[in-house]
Amino acid sequence: MKKQLIILLWLALNTTLLSQEKIYIHKSDNITLGASLSAIDSFYFSHDGALIYLSVGDTTVQYSLSEIDSISFDENSDTVLINYNDSDVSVMNPFAYEGVSVNVNGASVTIKAGEDAKNVTYKLAGTTADGSFKVYSEKKFNLLLGGINITNTTGPAINIQAGKKISVVLADGTNNILTDGSSYADSLVIDSVTVEEQDAAFFCEGSLIFSGNGALTVNGKGSLQHAICSDDLIQIDGGNIIVTSAAKDGLNANDGIVITNGSLNITSNGDAIDGGEGYVDISGGEITTINSVSNTDGISCDSTITISNGTLNMTLSGDQSKGLKSGMDMILSGGSITINTTGNAVLETYGSGYNPSYCTAIKSDSSIFINGGEITITSSGKGGKGISADSNVIITGGIVKIATSGAGATYKNSSNISDAYNATCITANGNIVILGGNITTSSSGSAGKGITADGSLTFGDSTESPEINITTTGAKITISGSGMNTNTAEAKAISCNGAVTINSGKVTISSADDGIKSSTAVILNNGTTSITKSVEGIEAPLIKVNNGVLSIAASDDGFNATKGNGGEFNDGSYLYLNGGNIEINVTKGDGLDSNGNIVMTSGTVVVHGPQSQPEVGTDYNGTFVISGGLLFVTGPNSGNMIQATSTSSTQYALKVTTNSSLNSSTLFCIQDASGNNLVIYKTIRNVYYVVFSSPELKSGSTYYIYTGGTTTGTYSNGLYVGGTYSGGTLKKSFTVSGKVTSVSF
Repeated sequence: MKKQLIILLWLALNTTLLSQEKIYIHKSDNITLGASLSAIDSFYFSHDGALIYLSVGDTTVQYSLSEIDSISFDENSDTVLINYNDSDVSVMNPFAYEGVSVNVNGASVTIKAGEDAKNVTYKLAGTTADGSFKVYSEKKFNLLLGGINITNTTGPAINIQAGKKISVVLADGTNNILTDGSSYADSLVIDSVTVEEQDAAFFCEGSLIFSGNGALTVNGKGSLQHAICSDDLIQIDGGNIIVTSAAKDGLNANDGIVITNGSLNITSNGDAIDGGEGYVDISGGEITTINSVSNTDGISCDSTITISNGTLNMTLSGDQSKGLKSGMDMILSGGSITINTTGNAVLETYGSGYNPSYCTAIKSDSSIFINGGEITITSSGKGGKGISADSNVIITGGIVKIATSGAGATYKNSSNISDAYNATCITANGNIVILGGNITTSSSGSAGKGITADGSLTFGDSTESPEINITTTGAKITISGSGMNTNTAEAKAISCNGAVTINSGKVTISSADDGIKSSTAVILNNGTTSITKSVEGIEAPLIKVNNGVLSIAASDDGFNATKGNGGEFNDGSYLYLNGGNIEINVTKGDGLDSNGNIVMTSGTVVVHGPQSQPEVGTDYNGTFVISGGLLFVTGPNSGNMIQATSTSSTQYALKVTTNSSLNSSTLFCIQDASGNNLVIYKTIRNVYYVVFSSPELKSGSTYYIYTGGTTTGTYSNGLYVGGTYSGGTLKKSFTVSGKVTSVSF
């Protein structure tokens, strides 16, 4: 009776507070229920005073007076407050009579919100070592994590059974921790019909939108579960989210991942971030992922990956793992992406043998487009790949740095034939187009490649000029055979089945084997190409130099136009020299080598021939027809192996041989009868012959050969340009008498 009088007195004293919006009933079980004053029809007691009745709309509820601590009046609130205190929970529910019910069982809280529960915020705080938070809701809602630490030993820490948009706010300055149980099913049968998924420490049927400046740490302990999972979309707009562990994925969303801000630090046994059947769109934030288990991905999805900003640091040590992995196109246009991989290739059973599956930093099942940003890739695992696309790789801007050091290895392919795999910096099953940007690749593993394509490779266009540096230093791998029948895999800088075309830009190559090799054609239209080290500089059945500046240093052939058949017959291959400035320096092989024909129409070509015979400066099986341009070729004393241009040419040429070698650094000059310099050349090694052709050579005209002396001209691409020549010794005067005039001294 005393408690009843207190409540009546309290109500009387607060009649002046009826301007307040809500009445709050504070129960002895730490549950506070709120009701809108405007919705209350009546408030009365039972005859014996033991019960209190509250009529709200069409609903009348009763409470034992003994379970009510107090009643208060206050303004309306849109927040349900849930505070965990170890094994107990206190609840402030302003929507108790507006469609939101809160059930508390120990430290396990279950929310059921109906159609009337609109724009509700649930704020969680406190700590429990054996509790959970579960929501059923027919409307979207907000979840405010205000310093919560929930461990559920038998299931998810947070389980949202609502297919709605859920806004998760990490309150400023708070640390929030969620830990699930180590063993529980990924689905729960509620009745004989209903099956609820519970796939993560933080699970949601609907989309999850994270924001705020607080921190969220998720300790994914479930042996079958993710750390954070949505059957819809996950969007990160803020906060500091840390996943310390996950048996499966760190972040898993069925319909995609969007990251605009905040920070993510994820360590998982599955994929760090998995967009499922949806897309991944990253436009900001700082993302760190660590994957140590084989065949897992840093960031993956079945659709597109788009990265326009943000900072990504990814570490993968598992075999055949992928850093960025998309089922459809990948678009990288900004931000900073750093990926370190140490995993090895894995041989998977295929056909009568195996198919290698590689650890790859950036992999797309379709095409990769790089338009900007900075990408740094370091790969040290066996056969590791930097950038790999099942279709095309298109680069129009940005900075790309790739270093692979993993070794190659032999294996039996699907036809049970000995083969080899290798590390590659950039590779595509389709075409590679690099129109802009700054690209640097380095491959130091055995048989490692710089850039490879099953299709074509194109550098630059009429408006864009990329800068490209490619280095390979690895040793060759013996696949099978021995002696002349040895089959090897070599560390080539560029290797393509389709045509390689250089339209513009600056391309610098240093290769342990071939500089540029194509099974179809190599075409240089413009730009500056420098092959500073190679075995063979450029090899293809069709080679065309139309313009630009080209320098080649090779231990074997400089140009090798061949269809790969070998021998001394004309195999129909072609080397076209149509313009530009070309300088070739070979130490053992031929400078200009064609198993077919050579055609020169314009430009300047200077060949520093090999150090010793039987190799020569020019070697062709068909014809060498010259109709324009300046040609200057030197070589050792190879007797009848010396080849000048063909007599079917329209431009005249000289074949000059000496009885004793011209020492290195000695000038060689040809002048006309008026003292005009046709050519001034400085030898870089001892030479015994010179092949020279120029439009200035005229039939019936007399010319003079000088050696030694000095010049004031400017040295460029093997020749001195401009200036004067003086002090030389006259070695020979001659008259041009045929398309090829032989001169000796």
